[in-house]
Amino acid sequence: MPDLLPVAEPDLIRHVIATTGLSPATATRVIADVVAYFDETVEEFVRRRHHELRLRQVKNAQIWSAIAGEISVRRFGAPAMTERQLRRIVYG
Repeated sequence: MPDLLPVAEPDLIRHVIATTGLSPATATRVIADVVAYFDETVEEFVRRRHHELRLRQVKNAQIWSAIAGEISVRRFGAPAMTERQLRRIVYG
């Protein structure tokens, strides 16, 4: 099975190795995991967080408020979204 995680730049790998003491393989994996995490689109994030919060028995009214706050500080810099827009991402 091919590795589907992004390949990190050699300079970044060397920096992480030098500043953390991680092995090259571990540093590469950590960087790839972080990059993959922040590559998530707004829609993917909203669906994932909605699912996670529903599994924790959180009510939708609380979920929409939580997600709206979370997306404003994420890397993708999502615009402010209404509860209706969030519901449309999850339910179509």
